[in-house]
Amino acid sequence: MTRDPGRVTAAAGASYDPLDAGFHDHPYDAYRHLRDDDPVHRHTAPGAPPFWVLSRFADVWDAVRDPGTYSSASGLTFYPDEIGRLGLAPTLVMLDPPRQTRLRALIGSGFTPRRVRGLESALRDLVRERIAALAAAERDGEQVDLHRDLSTHLPSFALTELFGVPAEERHRFGPWVTALTHLQDSGFDLARMSGPDAVGEMFAYFGDLVAARREQPGEDLISALVAADVDGERLTDWDILGFCFVMTAGGTDTTANLVSHAAALLTAHPEQRALLLADPGLLGPAVVESLRVESSVQALARTATRDVTLHGSTIREGEKVLLLYGAANRDDREFGPTAEEFDIRREIPRHLGFASGPHFCVGSHLARLMAEVALDELLRAYPGVAVDPARGERLRSAFTRGWVSLPASLAG
Repeated sequence: MTRDPGRVTAAAGASYDPLDAGFHDHPYDAYRHLRDDDPVHRHTAPGAPPFWVLSRFADVWDAVRDPGTYSSASGLTFYPDEIGRLGLAPTLVMLDPPRQTRLRALIGSGFTPRRVRGLESALRDLVRERIAALAAAERDGEQVDLHRDLSTHLPSFALTELFGVPAEERHRFGPWVTALTHLQDSGFDLARMSGPDAVGEMFAYFGDLVAARREQPGEDLISALVAADVDGERLTDWDILGFCFVMTAGGTDTTANLVSHAAALLTAHPEQRALLLADPGLLGPAVVESLRVESSVQALARTATRDVTLHGSTIREGEKVLLLYGAANRDDREFGPTAEEFDIRREIPRHLGFASGPHFCVGSHLARLMAEVALDELLRAYPGVAVDPARGERLRSAFTRGWVSLPASLAG
């Protein structure tokens, strides 16, 4: 295979191994090697079935927008029968058009940007409370942890607000999110999962909530989904439960990691922080650039529905194909020679931080709102805030990139 002239190849030995715990600290040399020298990589390693890996932006972009060739119906990881192992019916993210299109339209009629914007005031209050708690802890000589004590609180709070979960029951969400985060790394083996009852508990809880809203609707999102109607079609209880599962499993840790990644990038690039402090209008672009450079969702899989030949390699019908968003979002073929640099003034007509096509992230507007509010309030209160990734603990996952802990100093 001929490498494009003028491109820089990763150091010899840089290898892609998503199941190696150490790989997640520094994956980007391996990503560059895949893009430049092995853009259709056949991955074989102990502990996982063989699968293909696409790493160039154009290839991943085309794949996510072509569900007819790259299907979601057999799951979104390289593990076989992940849906069956959970004992669940397919959710929104594990369906293909046309059923996925109709279901998304129904959900979208209730989960609107206007409904999300209505959360902003409550989110700001929460962030201010958390920042005040961090400041008090730091004054008392305690170690502040930005990820544990700020970032992780936002998505759980937002979802419970949207779903109409009573304040006294919100404590349930933390253990569920933790268990679901570790589930993917157990190979979707419930027996090896942390908190094996979490999935059943969560579905039972949301089932009761849906039943209650059918009897007595309120102003919350679940009530809106119960009432959703598009061309005479309505959502079933399972459709609503599946959506709640997707938002809880896929929207909590990823959004928390977006906030923490943005803080880490602004710490590592003080010149970019200075630009943002001088021009708050760059807040939205800074969030998007953070998501591009440090993609919370690093990869999701599809299954080929036909033979596909790409860059001289042939992917056979029925084989798993991992779409490597984290590599694609740093591809200099799409983002130019500074693709791997953090630049909040970068023009980004398109990116894969929220995927694209039929499975474009249904919660993208909520994730962006949470990240913008968190950074805005944090930098207003403590413009010199700094995090210390070297003393933090990274999440070990083949599919998401993030943190377990991220020590910080509000004073910088």
